[in-house]
Amino acid sequence: MNLHEFLKPLENEALLAFAMACVTSPGQLKQVAYGNRRPSASLAINIERESQGQVTCEELRPDIDWAYVRGTKQQCEKAA
Repeated sequence: MNLHEFLKPLENEALLAFAMACVTSPGQLKQVAYGNRRPSASLAINIERESQGQVTCEELRPDIDWAYVRGTKQQCEKAA
């Protein structure tokens, strides 16, 4: 699920609560959702955590090697 799909059904109060939990503003979330701004790595992590994994870091920032950051790249290499 992308961020736009996740935010779409949220009412104003729920959007504000989600934004506060992500340590950002509703406006910033909307800018990211519409593709006008790229979230920082820390915001991507916060969004994934607060959305309970429905919106992933990989979806938000495909330019970052999240497999390496998560440690899964090492596990894959060891298994090969």
